[in-house]
Amino acid sequence: MRPDDWHLTEDVDDFLARAGDFLRARPAPHIMPLTVAERLRTRGAAAYGARAPVFGRLERAGEVHATFHRLPSRGLGLTPLTPEQADALAVHLAALGHRLPYVSADHGTATAFAEAWQRHTGATPTPGVRLCLYRLGTLTPPDPFPAGRGRLVGEQDREQLMQWCREFAADVGEAVSMDDADSWAGTRFADKRYTFWEIADGTPVSMAGVNPMVAGMVQVDPVHTPAHLRGRGYAGAVSVEVSRAALAAGAKEVVLFADAANATSNALYRRIGYTLVTDWAVYDFAYAEPEVG
Repeated sequence: MRPDDWHLTEDVDDFLARAGDFLRARPAPHIMPLTVAERLRTRGAAAYGARAPVFGRLERAGEVHATFHRLPSRGLGLTPLTPEQADALAVHLAALGHRLPYVSADHGTATAFAEAWQRHTGATPTPGVRLCLYRLGTLTPPDPFPAGRGRLVGEQDREQLMQWCREFAADVGEAVSMDDADSWAGTRFADKRYTFWEIADGTPVSMAGVNPMVAGMVQVDPVHTPAHLRGRGYAGAVSVEVSRAALAAGAKEVVLFADAANATSNALYRRIGYTLVTDWAVYDFAYAEPEVG
């Protein structure tokens, strides 16, 4: 595998024209590049700041075997790679002067790349967040099912929604600013469709969002219940509600990520019909400071 088999572009339309069929053939494990490319295609450069994301594809003899994406000032996202492919990419990116803060991919790929990046740059990888990627099988509402109903979130709910998204981001350690309508519009939370679960008096007690459909697939993200309302089945109810709505809207696949360290949420998603696709890993990179003198 040669490093120059990797081809880079900042043109999302060119990237999708060349790698779109490859990504859409297995949409679940390719959820991240599909989502990033679709968000950039529909929202433009404003979706990720002034600088354009970089996309790459591994292509030999006209056949695409893998892709990567790198968002401005962020880390590297990868589709599944062999250790040889990961090493070739590390060589290529190091030669171009990339300084990656982290890599995110399925566990085997992320580990292979982290080791290759350390070999070629001297960066020290540290295991970060671990996730589980799930795909919906047979939707199974929880029993007992909590009283209440799902309701689509409207403009009148903006303050409540922003507060819960801030809480969710804090819970998962995600640095995001959404203090007003303008800052909200620039976050990844803005282009989702949200549903509240309400109890009998109309009080919202939980929420779930879904990304726009891409490649026939809908991703559920985020799911959040305020801490003082947890343990009552509300997260399961709202997750079933948005999963059912995604299927009714024509989704062929429904997927979601869960924190691997959160046994409660993983057990919940399995109970309502989600099955594990792959373990996901992030490695953070630390670089030695150059000596001064």
